[in-house]
Amino acid sequence: MITLLDYGAGNVRSVRNAVEKLGGTLHTVSSSEDILSAEKIIFPGVGNFENMIQVLNRKGYMAPLREYLASNRPFFGICLGMQALFQGSEEDLSYNESLGFFNGRVGRFKTALSVPHMGWNGIHLKQDSPLMKGISEDARFYFVHSFHLIPHDPAIILTTTTYDYEFASAIQQGNIIGTQFHPEKSGKHGMQLLENFIKLSDFTPRGRVDIPGKGLSKRIIACLDVRSNDQGDLVVTKGDQYDVREKTNAADKGSVRNLGKPVDMARRYYEEGADEITFLNITGFRDFPLADMPMLSVLEQTSKNVFVPLTIGGGIKDYTDAGGRHYTALEVASRYFRSGADKISIGSDAVHIAKAFVDTGIKTGKSAIEEISRVYGAQAVVISIDPRRVWVASPEHAGSHHVIKTQIPGPNGEIYCWYQCTIQGGRTAVDLDAVTLAKACEKLGAGEILLNCIDRDGTGAGFDLELIRAVKQAVSIPVIASSGAGSEAHFSEVFAQTNADAALAAGIFHRKEVPIAAVKAHLAQCGIAVRKAADV
Repeated sequence: MITLLDYGAGNVRSVRNAVEKLGGTLHTVSSSEDILSAEKIIFPGVGNFENMIQVLNRKGYMAPLREYLASNRPFFGICLGMQALFQGSEEDLSYNESLGFFNGRVGRFKTALSVPHMGWNGIHLKQDSPLMKGISEDARFYFVHSFHLIPHDPAIILTTTTYDYEFASAIQQGNIIGTQFHPEKSGKHGMQLLENFIKLSDFTPRGRVDIPGKGLSKRIIACLDVRSNDQGDLVVTKGDQYDVREKTNAADKGSVRNLGKPVDMARRYYEEGADEITFLNITGFRDFPLADMPMLSVLEQTSKNVFVPLTIGGGIKDYTDAGGRHYTALEVASRYFRSGADKISIGSDAVHIAKAFVDTGIKTGKSAIEEISRVYGAQAVVISIDPRRVWVASPEHAGSHHVIKTQIPGPNGEIYCWYQCTIQGGRTAVDLDAVTLAKACEKLGAGEILLNCIDRDGTGAGFDLELIRAVKQAVSIPVIASSGAGSEAHFSEVFAQTNADAALAAGIFHRKEVPIAAVKAHLAQCGIAVRKAADV
């Protein structure tokens, strides 16, 4: 029997699904006695450290957890669940007392690389632990964090990982184990690690080892645009410059392109080696009460068989349904997280939030970006930017907007341009440029940028390298390149020329024009690190 310590924040559904798929039986903690009587505990901490400690104190779980840990019964802390074992974190501005089972604290990454550290990275094994049985030396696991352990005793370090510099990525002392990475989101290697924890009873390491692993890989993300078709069914669709209807002539309204069912396609992409899967809800379902939102069911069903990170975008804002019930953006995001999402993507609402911040210079603390980041951590908030090029004769003609000198002249030979943000699926332009939007959202607490380009969407002409390069140079958080991929070479081009952290595609994967495995094989041939497509 596995006891799951679910304190109410973030996506723990994936841990539950992974354990049950492996044949384990779960019991969820509802009282202190559940902790004290447990045989094995998994603690998947997700979100913000300060919020986690406050919840544990409020529920009265700190003392029974300390007693359980002192008994050396098997304990597996994941991400924040591992960080809680130490004395405190730089993320906790209130300096709350943590579990303090190990000496040491948690500090923020001090690096010029993108923070959060996000993606598939290798591990350098330091102890011969039964927990790592059956896991190959070249295994990569999924990381998503801005803070890392600084333990006082190097003897407890199970693995290290390099992200600019080496840090402790897993710890173990006796049967007390913790990983910074997420095994439930790490494909077959993560599932093997969880299976070891479920089936073994004694995890005592057999001595020291020194087995290096691989480094960080670039992420390939499959995107599924999901909407309701004219019959009311959820389908995966794909547009050309955001138009998702098949038309025979200019007067024809056309029907929504139907490329498949979202749950089935997500599972297919997982099996083909996608490093992440993103659902963009482009219908909105504004008339549904939150409890009946169709995308909640999509996430719940997908997370049963897909063990890589899931992002959901669309409709994550304050809204009132047809029945008059009001929901905050935080409530909507919370339901998505509890249904299986690891990250949420905010689009049009982020433009309004950023514009207000740019105009006033004031953080209200009440915007969707700030509230979701405060509770779930910056790594859980992705900003989806949909800009168009605006060519100008000179930088002065762009006003205060961020201007670049372009290698793609405008219709009248212009050699300068800026990227104007849009909302409502590209239908409405806003007086805000993409670089300014990205910088503002980072300051407000966002942890990643999904950078689309309406001009390139559906063209197969390649990513807009100038746009991606401009935004990547302006922010310190990860940037996902999107829109325009038409061949394997476009992926190597965007990584080599912009240093994007990830690349996303939709139509070419849906139509099987360019398989994910072919993209990864091409990148490997170009010397660009990728997770093997077979590691699912």
